[in-house]
Amino acid sequence: MNRSTKPIPNHIPDFLDFCEVQKGLRENTQKNYQHYLNKFVGWLQSRGLQGLLPHQLTSEHIWDYRIYLSRYQNPLNQQILKKSTQNYYLIALRAFLGYFVARDIVSLPPDKIELPRADKASKTVKFLNIDQIEKLLSTIEPKDAISIRDRAILESLFSTGLRIAELVSLNTDQFANLKDKKDFELSVTGKGGTVRTVYFSERALGFIKKYLSLRNSKEKSLFINFRDKDGTGHRLTPRSIERIVKKYAIMAGIPMFTTPHTLRHSYATDLLTQGVDLRSIQEFLGHKNIVTTQIYTHVTNKRLRDIHRQFHSGKNLKS
Repeated sequence: MNRSTKPIPNHIPDFLDFCEVQKGLRENTQKNYQHYLNKFVGWLQSRGLQGLLPHQLTSEHIWDYRIYLSRYQNPLNQQILKKSTQNYYLIALRAFLGYFVARDIVSLPPDKIELPRADKASKTVKFLNIDQIEKLLSTIEPKDAISIRDRAILESLFSTGLRIAELVSLNTDQFANLKDKKDFELSVTGKGGTVRTVYFSERALGFIKKYLSLRNSKEKSLFINFRDKDGTGHRLTPRSIERIVKKYAIMAGIPMFTTPHTLRHSYATDLLTQGVDLRSIQEFLGHKNIVTTQIYTHVTNKRLRDIHRQFHSGKNLKS
């Protein structure tokens, strides 16, 4: 182990390179780490600690930073950070300290950072039931290239459970030779470089075929924005996908919390209600740890309660 003479903030670019090369993390994850660590750097600067070396970081510093996060107010709306959001900042800092360990740089051990318990509300998975999903999808009248593209996007999200970053990364060459196929399976690379297979239903694939038949573009991206005068366009961004989903959610009159990730939750929830086991759903979603998938057990718990009420409520017992 060695004591670095480089201040903590100056190690962040090396940490991000480490995330890419050693950890194989996606670009979006690296950007998130940088965003969350920027707040820590800002906190160091506000206390005149920008020159702090890794081995000089103490548990007291971490405690003061946690107090800062718990009391921080958004200057735009004066709202404080949710416990779950505070966790994101601390998780990034813990990963940063893990980098020091991996590079044999003396610093505070990562396990010295304990995560606060998340707000109860944040543990509740928000999802749409199958009737709401059908209402959302049928709201899109497939009359032109853009509306057919939008229908293909929403159908794909619900059919596959893709994360938004995975969806926008799709390319047309992955969908070659679809003519005689009724459904389709595709290997995608998710978080941490994990490869899994996702499945496009016959309905989802049908809209993708229609969309591709109307596209007049050599752009390799599957879903494009059609903004160029000749109708070609470029790859849609995650923000664009979010706006598309929100637009049709409003039109359909379904809950305002609906986002692309809501469709991923709805996908997993529908599988559970159909009796699919949790381990299989873990594979479908690409979760490394079954604990992550267990957030969906609220569905099975509710189903069991409803079944118990219906068939074992005691109403047939003689008084």
